[in-house]
Amino acid sequence: MARRAGLRHNGVMQIDAEFLCAWCGEPNPTTVDASAGARQAYTEDCQVCCRPNRLTVTLSADGDEAWIDADQE
Repeated sequence: MARRAGLRHNGVMQIDAEFLCAWCGEPNPTTVDASAGARQAYTEDCQVCCRPNRLTVTLSADGDEAWIDADQE
């Protein structure tokens, strides 16, 4: 699970975050698009082992923080 501060870029809220790969445990940086909703789910490949991670993203009420859970897909 990861939590990071948000950045505003061209009117779109983007949050720089990271998740731990559900397969190899390595940290992976990612960017969350806060305009896509308070709860999101999508797949992102690990940058180390290349296996798919199913990410579940939950945003704080103010949209400034993201919590990410990664599961094996």
